[in-house]
Amino acid sequence: MADAMSGQEVLGQAPDADAIERIARDTIARLPGEFRAHLGDVVLIVEEFADEETLAALGIEHPLDLTGLYHGRPVGEKSAFDSAPLPDRIHLYRRAILDEWVETGVRLDDLVRHVTIHEIGHHFGLSDDDMHALEDAVAD
Repeated sequence: MADAMSGQEVLGQAPDADAIERIARDTIARLPGEFRAHLGDVVLIVEEFADEETLAALGIEHPLDLTGLYHGRPVGEKSAFDSAPLPDRIHLYRRAILDEWVETGVRLDDLVRHVTIHEIGHHFGLSDDDMHALEDAVAD
């Protein structure tokens, strides 16, 4: 059997939500300390698909077109005057991630790392270039 994380042909079941979460948490653990220090209150959620309300709000028609989403306000926009906001959340959508994994042949751990860092980038208000640099910093 091929390595389930490599993107090579795999026999058996697709990686479950726990496997996706482990990769995402490993990604977070590899971030530079100045980023990790501001992620303590961010909730990581792995779901099968985005719900209909989320898809409609984003103008996305098919749930396999959304692999991840950040809900919250970027760190630089937060204020001490915010009234009891919900915790910031990073959603990873397992089925969309697996669909992209199969379609692209990218290693699953690389893909989950990419999606996780992209959503973390929204938390920090980073540009795409900054997100790519951060992704390079945590790569194997």
